[in-house]
Amino acid sequence: MKHVENIAQLFSKKFVENPSIETFDAGLINLPTGRLVACDPLITNDMKEFRINFPQGEFPVLVHREKDSNCVAYVEIIFSDSEVSDWKLATTHDQNTEDLQDEEIFGYPVESGMGCFMDVETQECLNHLEKKLFHSKGAEFMGIYEEFFHEYFFDENGAIDQYAFLKPDAEKEGNIFAFETGYGEGFYASYIGFAKDNQPVKIVTEFIEIGS
Repeated sequence: MKHVENIAQLFSKKFVENPSIETFDAGLINLPTGRLVACDPLITNDMKEFRINFPQGEFPVLVHREKDSNCVAYVEIIFSDSEVSDWKLATTHDQNTEDLQDEEIFGYPVESGMGCFMDVETQECLNHLEKKLFHSKGAEFMGIYEEFFHEYFFDENGAIDQYAFLKPDAEKEGNIFAFETGYGEGFYASYIGFAKDNQPVKIVTEFIEIGS
């Protein structure tokens, strides 16, 4: 798969060397169970977790923007400093890469212009928060974006940033890393870099393919 080959060339090193990309250290994502979900949190908040179990704890998140457009091209979570020896398309339990043809991919659809990474436990907290707000506000409920996400991305002066960490439950450790997805709507795949011992080193979701 050409996508995997391009990801391998861009992200197998400790840092990305590409004149079309600028990288930002976004902060730390907390994964209480290590069961990671990537989805549009407004449209596919019931997305299944990836087949691979990732480490538990806090891990750095990097945002890679396309310089010309200033749009988010890739989002990366780093789990260890080990050298990456192999890359694979990230799949959920009901997905098999042998079913794909040519350049087909597994991924998640985005309709809201927003994507995210979060732990399964945090996903449950987000869904619980949405139900709680819906039942408490009734007809006044404006949707989970307006009720929860909006304030992290906009204030009275306009846009704050293209990404943010959010906690749907203040009593839980897990958080959501939400961000704008490339040029907006689309279908986006994630790729996992493995060390020689087959342990995950990093995961990258691609929103704009930038040739290496």
